[in-house]
Amino acid sequence: MGEDRRIAVIGLGYVGLPLALAACEAGLEVVGLDADATKIPRLARGESPLRHIDGARIRKAVASGLLVPSTDFDRLRAVDAVLICVPTPLGRHREPDLSFVEATARAVAARLRRGQLVVLESTTYPGTTREVVKPILEATGLRSGADFHLAYSPEREDPGNPDFTTARIPRLVGGDGEAATRRATALYRRFVGRVIPVSSPEVAEAAKIFENVFRAVNIALVNEFKMLCRKMGLDVFEVIEAAATKPFGFVPFWPGPGLGGHCIPVDPFYLAWRARAFDMSARFVELAGEINAMMPDYVVGRLAEEMDRRFARGLNGARVLLVGVAYKRDVDDVRESPAFAIWRRLAARGARVCYHDPHVPEIPRTRGYPELAGIRSVPLDPDRLGALDAAVVVTDHDAVDWARLVELAPLVLDTRGRCRRLGSPRVVGD
Repeated sequence: MGEDRRIAVIGLGYVGLPLALAACEAGLEVVGLDADATKIPRLARGESPLRHIDGARIRKAVASGLLVPSTDFDRLRAVDAVLICVPTPLGRHREPDLSFVEATARAVAARLRRGQLVVLESTTYPGTTREVVKPILEATGLRSGADFHLAYSPEREDPGNPDFTTARIPRLVGGDGEAATRRATALYRRFVGRVIPVSSPEVAEAAKIFENVFRAVNIALVNEFKMLCRKMGLDVFEVIEAAATKPFGFVPFWPGPGLGGHCIPVDPFYLAWRARAFDMSARFVELAGEINAMMPDYVVGRLAEEMDRRFARGLNGARVLLVGVAYKRDVDDVRESPAFAIWRRLAARGARVCYHDPHVPEIPRTRGYPELAGIRSVPLDPDRLGALDAAVVVTDHDAVDWARLVELAPLVLDTRGRCRRLGSPRVVGD
């Protein structure tokens, strides 16, 4: 089992594509596999499916022959290492849905050969690598540690953050045995600046999920604090800014309309579900999930309250603009965006909803909100803004003309604190 030069990356989305490019840029040969047949021709032409990934990087990798996008999983037979970067969503009852991981593991197993390294990167509960993936691979008759190596290295992507690219984000690696850890560590060190080996896959799995639980709990805390500050007549953003002047013992978190993205709204429930297997209730995690899940309802309630107070009317028939449907600033990622939950709740109360998002010209099909697919972003023109009853700031993109919005919209409910310094009586916080 020598040096791993040829690798396969399965899943060319927000995690797999930047990973594949980082590996190519370090001189590795990469087969990029994805089940989405429409994505592969675009990548082969050097077109980026993700706004924050420069198409020039893809064109260079493809032109050099180092990146080969494909839907042919039989190419797995010819690589030294396989990196699995597939989604781990929640089921209908907020239980872990490992169907993508299991299906991918079966696809790998069907082509597994002696000497290969298999690494799972998908965020999941502690135990998945050895309890779910390993038995599928070993059903071939090959054995982990003897015939192939198995490891877990959690993705830590932050889409749209130019300061922390794949190569600059430290990597955790936990292998099924010391040899697997050494081998996976050596592979990642070829294209990541800092790699930290840990004692087991379970430690790496737990570390990743705890990173996201930490954020989810603190976001829930600050959202609850926001509601209290409003009742006390305090600007929660000013309070947090004041607290953040303390140079130790405090990390600022900022309130918003709810959680979005693939990780933070999902991963805490993986940990809570896993805790029940050990006869324990993860009470902090579950409470944080409840608070974060109620934020879209809170936003709609605040809008209804302000509409009644200012215009003596309710939401039925109101013309409401949602500003931003991406889950965070300056990206086009709408996964688990709270905008969609707010939209559905507004529509249920009779509001006529539209949206503006400079990064999402059209809402893609999602599992949770199929009725919104195909709706297009509207421009912030004076006639449209003047005809609104209210605008709700959901995502604080830098490309939005906030001064124009505040000048022309009759009411702006600002869930992100983006417009608070403009000094307009039209702006209210949630």
